[in-house]
Amino acid sequence: MTARAAEAGTAQAHGLGTLPVLDVDALVDDPGTRIVVCCGAGGVGKTTTAAALGVRAAERGRKVVVLTIDPARRLAQSMGLTELDNTPRRVKGVDGASGGELHAMMLDMKRTFDEIVEAHADPERARAILENPFYQSLSAGFAGTQEYMAMEKLGQLRADDEWDLIVVDTPPSRSALDFLDAPKRLGSFLDGRFIRLLTAPAKVGGRAGLKFVNLGVSGLSVFTGLLNKLLGTGLLRDMQTFVAAMDTMFGGFRTRADATYRLLQAPGTAFLVVAAPERDALREAAYFVERLAADRMPLAGLVLNRMHGSEAAHLGAERALAAAENLEEGGVVDQPIGKGGDGRSAPRSASGSGSDAHSGDGSGTDAGADSGELTEDSPASPTTAERLAAGMLRLHAERMHVLARERRTRDRFAALHPEVPVAEVAALPGDVHDLDGLRAIGGRLAEQPGVEPA
Repeated sequence: MTARAAEAGTAQAHGLGTLPVLDVDALVDDPGTRIVVCCGAGGVGKTTTAAALGVRAAERGRKVVVLTIDPARRLAQSMGLTELDNTPRRVKGVDGASGGELHAMMLDMKRTFDEIVEAHADPERARAILENPFYQSLSAGFAGTQEYMAMEKLGQLRADDEWDLIVVDTPPSRSALDFLDAPKRLGSFLDGRFIRLLTAPAKVGGRAGLKFVNLGVSGLSVFTGLLNKLLGTGLLRDMQTFVAAMDTMFGGFRTRADATYRLLQAPGTAFLVVAAPERDALREAAYFVERLAADRMPLAGLVLNRMHGSEAAHLGAERALAAAENLEEGGVVDQPIGKGGDGRSAPRSASGSGSDAHSGDGSGTDAGADSGELTEDSPASPTTAERLAAGMLRLHAERMHVLARERRTRDRFAALHPEVPVAEVAALPGDVHDLDGLRAIGGRLAEQPGVEPA
């Protein structure tokens, strides 16, 4: 048997069929891989996957930083850190015998925006921008700012050339690939009519400028009046002051965003789509795969988290249910008992056919009649052990139904995208809350059928 045939046979034995297998260790060990982006729908384990990849890569000798854009605190807790902020923090407890290090950080959207202003404006202009009320609102939560700042921070980390590998954990939302659109949206915003109209008053000056704005766009004065009522009369003035102060920086924003977008398309970047073996999650994963292909982003593969398995998979659901019913009816499955030899226990009766049917005085009286024991016309009541075994069999049948459903869902995705390598991660009995748990996840990511252990 050839090595390829043996690999296919191993994959088949694990239920993977002919799916291409994702070799995670080869990915993180490759010195050419500098950025790994984990994307997917919310609640599928992106944060845990990103952290586990970071731990495994660091313990295999690489200097790694994990950047999370997810506001959840799970990453800090699992790495033993009290908090994460906009500065990479060294994670203690990682085995550095191979020379690797692990650092972690969480995107601080406002602080990143402030750093850009401070780096690209003179002190006087930077102070004017940072103190501007409109800027403070924009940097704290304006739609799209988080995604753009994620691009900025990723660009900064890569430009420093300090890290062998940057692992990015994207936001948990249906639009988790919005950061891909950030440069395009930013360019449209900066080149748009609204910005030109806002900068025009500063160039024209005074009341004439404000009049120009109000007359330049139909209905803008009505819109402005509404905003003034809702947010205060100084809103338009703050916006004009902000745009005038930022005017010289707009070109730099666009240039850096475009450069980061090209970086994401470069060979040194790898996208991992993370999903759970559920219909909605894999439908979302299919969307991510198609979107990445459309944008010419390098896809490394799919991580399928929380796959269920069983050491008794040879016992199918139907057979388990049949055995449970047999036990509940008073029989013993696949084990003839007594003289019947038909797979059921010998009936207890008043006629004395059962060995314990008579009382000790030999009178022939049914010793179990007063205690509710069944007659020979009905099967014997199941014992406590039999009822427990029947319950376990029913639980096993439910597990086998779950396995079958997950494999059908996975195979449906594979039929649509047969070229996408897959790494399956078995479900753990509990939540991951420390480095040992992250190591376990990393090990399961790497130990795929058909992949030679490193």
